[in-house]
Amino acid sequence: MTRVPARVPASEGRVAMHRTQIWRWVFFFAGQLILSLGITMTIKGERLGIGPWDVLHVGLFRNFGLTIGSWSIITGLLIVSGTAVVLRKWPQIGTWLNMLLIGLFIDFFYWLLPDIGSLAGQTGIFIAGTAIMAVGIGMYVSPNIGAGPRDTLMLIITDRTGWSVKRVRTGLEVTVAIAGWALGGPVGVGTVVIALFLGQLVHHSIPWFRTLLLRVCRGDETALGGTPAK
Repeated sequence: MTRVPARVPASEGRVAMHRTQIWRWVFFFAGQLILSLGITMTIKGERLGIGPWDVLHVGLFRNFGLTIGSWSIITGLLIVSGTAVVLRKWPQIGTWLNMLLIGLFIDFFYWLLPDIGSLAGQTGIFIAGTAIMAVGIGMYVSPNIGAGPRDTLMLIITDRTGWSVKRVRTGLEVTVAIAGWALGGPVGVGTVVIALFLGQLVHHSIPWFRTLLLRVCRGDETALGGTPAK
């Protein structure tokens, strides 16, 4: 006789689904917080240069005031609005939250962390910040709640042109780094390090956090933003 597997009570299924959704949002928000800390640490080590998009944000801050986080939000809003027009649909809620939270958290950590004067200290905080950025990206991306505005722009250009992700990402980062440098943003060897090596770190951090998320959600595939296998 064929043995029929026992059915999971509906109430238990709802509890499991609720638990999975909680864990997804925990990973998303914690990842945003960690990523923002890493970004701010690299900005504090700006003598080496900072990430391409942050070069632009710092350049805008130095010329027009407001805060670095505010310019991160403003540029994100412009990108989100433009991509919404191109795609003719509103982005996921995670994309909007990414745009807002990263800017707010950057301003908070920029206020909290002390300025560092020595080259050795700036080098140390820059290296640590780059690694922490990779951790934050892997953690917030793993539940697939919504990509950030800049990654969404990269994917749209890739899809419309047929160019590789690497080519599009490099082109975007070079363009914004030049624009930020023209505005007085700090470009240096650190800018090249982030452009070349952050992606390599993220390549490992995303699958690691996806595995961890599945583990804490007891193998529930919806934790990764998909549908349960039938």
